Amino acid sequence: MTGKTYNVLFLCTGNSARSILAESLLRQLGAGRFNAFSAGSLPKGQVHPLALKVLKDAGCPAEGFRSKSWDEFAVDSAPQMDFIFTVCDNAAGEVCPVWPGQPMSAHWGIEDPAAVTGTTLEQEKAFVTALRFMKNRIAAFTALPIASLDRLSLKAKLAEIGAGEGATNKRPDVA
Repeated sequence: MTGKTYNVLFLCTGNSARSILAESLLRQLGAGRFNAFSAGSLPKGQVHPLALKVLKDAGCPAEGFRSKSWDEFAVDSAPQMDFIFTVCDNAAGEVCPVWPGQPMSAHWGIEDPAAVTGTTLEQEKAFVTALRFMKNRIAAFTALPIASLDRLSLKAKLAEIGAGEGATNKRPDVA
């Protein structure tokens, strides 16, 4: 492969559902072009079992994920991120660590499937829906001609992706 491999960090408060879905999807859809990571500001300490189930059912990577703090990625020894996406509205509003290298950022918020109550089927449906919305975002992101876009154009494209179907916050300036 020629060209740069981009490091991407997905942030959510708990790092148990949406950010895990995004990390898995990018590992699959962006293999070879992207390194995917996820973290949370207040990690739950475990990945939601339904997140892993819907990933597995969809044929996506579902092994080796853990709920972890974003502090792991704010140290000198961590990979330098090229992109940081918040996938929940709470994380978008929090004061993030200073990320080395001035990564591009955008807000790609979707409803929290882990917050859905009801039957197991209703809860699983929420995870499947979240996976679909996230997959659409990841597919659009991986299709971007990143190397040929200037920073301002890329920022606009990332915001546009985040405002797609299922967006919880249509404001493209939130990140």
